[in-house]
Amino acid sequence: MVKRLKLSEKVLRDAEPLEGNSYQIFDTDIRGLAARIQPSGNRAFTLDYRFAGRQRRMSIGRWPEWSVTAARERAKELRRMIDEGQDPLAAKEELRTAPRISDMIDRYIREHLPKLSPTNAGDQISMLKKMLDPAWGNRLVPDITKSDVATFLDFVAEGRPRPCKLKPNNRARKLQGHKPTPIRANRMGEVLRKMFTLAMEWEWRADNPAQGFHRRIENARERFLSPEELVRLAATLDAATDQRAASIIRMCMLTGARVGEVRTARFEQFNLDYAIWSKPAATTKQRKIHRVPISQDVAAIVRQRQLVVPDGNPWLFPGDTVGQPVKEIRRFWVKVQHEADLHDVRIHDLRHTFASLLVSGGASLEIIGRLLGHTQMQTTQRYAHLMDSPLRAGVDSVASIFRPRPRVVHDAEPDQRSA
Repeated sequence: MVKRLKLSEKVLRDAEPLEGNSYQIFDTDIRGLAARIQPSGNRAFTLDYRFAGRQRRMSIGRWPEWSVTAARERAKELRRMIDEGQDPLAAKEELRTAPRISDMIDRYIREHLPKLSPTNAGDQISMLKKMLDPAWGNRLVPDITKSDVATFLDFVAEGRPRPCKLKPNNRARKLQGHKPTPIRANRMGEVLRKMFTLAMEWEWRADNPAQGFHRRIENARERFLSPEELVRLAATLDAATDQRAASIIRMCMLTGARVGEVRTARFEQFNLDYAIWSKPAATTKQRKIHRVPISQDVAAIVRQRQLVVPDGNPWLFPGDTVGQPVKEIRRFWVKVQHEADLHDVRIHDLRHTFASLLVSGGASLEIIGRLLGHTQMQTTQRYAHLMDSPLRAGVDSVASIFRPRPRVVHDAEPDQRSA
């Protein structure tokens, strides 16, 4: 049934539904505006129009949530858009199919993260899935603003309650208070900036709302082992029953390498004749081949491992799983911390200590950067202040020339003392 009437509240209220069929009542004032009567009795406003030779029908809203007056005003707006050459239904369909943040996360993980190291990629996946997706997952990519980015990073910087590590039983753990995580917010901001840069390349949006995000102050941890602590560490490693893990710690200290680089080292990487360790790009943070000289002590560790590792096993430190290197040594390091009284020392602090010993030996920042595999000079600059000692010695030597010397004052004659 097709009718044409001037739509009113009474017309819609009195319209009788037909069993098994829906029908439209077209408005006589606005061309194409109609009230659609469903067999269930529901009523809704629609707009029929023709655009680029195609017959289109767009839903406006349900009655009585939309009054006849409101529907008529909306139909006028849509008619003006059509007269200006715009297809309102196409714009609505485009909005419906616009990529969401969850889509951007999935594509970022699929296309970009394989280019990064497994550790870095895993850390980013954790942040995206645990923090970003729950907060923004259903939002459209073009809708995110700079204000949204700032608010979200503030939320990340506040931190969240975490289980108390002092109670090993998971059921007995109690949540601690919020622990601020400003560095985590900075890393999240860098991920967002990269993601939206890629979204621009994918033509998902025209600008980057994370560009120039507020970066929190980071106080780099500076923990260097003293000579006494190094002696205690060496003694603890010598007495350890797990000499495989102990050798990993020794190589970290003697080479300044990251623990992951040492764990995954292979015999083929070492040229003992020339005392060189060639780290493949797959195991380095900078994703480049890194060749460094090694000391005779490190070469001795490699030779000792050749004696204890079965023939045919390529790993310098094979793990308990066949065909795999050692996975982790955190439990061993916790035991070392306790026995050597190094409770606030991380394994990565051995890398910083290696750099500090190079500085005390007169090495330049350029040499230190090359040995540690830094790709940016600013990363090595954190050790610049350790070079103050020779500078201070030079300043003191100049000052000693002009330092006032003690004057010998002789006793005066009696008559001069009385004067």
